[in-house]
Amino acid sequence: MSIIEVLLVALSMAIDAFAVCLAAGALPGVQGPRPAFRLAFHFGLFQFIMPIIGWLAGSTIEPLIRGLDHWVAFGLLAFVGGRILYSALRSEDTLLTDPSRGWILVLLSIAVSIDALAVGLSLGLLGVSVGYPALLIGVTTGVLSLVGLRLGLVAGRRLGKPVKLVGGLVLIGIGLRILLQHLML
Repeated sequence: MSIIEVLLVALSMAIDAFAVCLAAGALPGVQGPRPAFRLAFHFGLFQFIMPIIGWLAGSTIEPLIRGLDHWVAFGLLAFVGGRILYSALRSEDTLLTDPSRGWILVLLSIAVSIDALAVGLSLGLLGVSVGYPALLIGVTTGVLSLVGLRLGLVAGRRLGKPVKLVGGLVLIGIGLRILLQHLML
């Protein structure tokens, strides 16, 4: 694969993480360098690891997860998006103030990186080495996550509650897009 092809794959893999960070950046608990680092680091780390796992798994595990990966991603994103919506509608920031901690962080990291597993599998089937693409996917995701968090923070400060509502809807929408993409194939 050429550097341009690898970069395009990395950018396409990072888009979901960027959108999630855009939504998360509007939440009050994600303000500051520590939550931003946790989200960007974990999203980048999972996006780095998942292609390697897919590459190593090869064709043995792919048939087992092919029918479920889109449902898992949809479920995780819908759950987190639903909690954000519930929190915004009830005006209770305590329900989900910091998605950069605990199980919510792990669930989001898995949800945004499931497609990277398939990319790693594809690279393995094509006989392409996975090291460089995985590294570029992880770094690109980390950087775009930070950009998304910053943009979400600015929008959240200016627009407040409507941005939280939109953020929850965006997460659910991403989950629906992933689900519909796989069901239409």
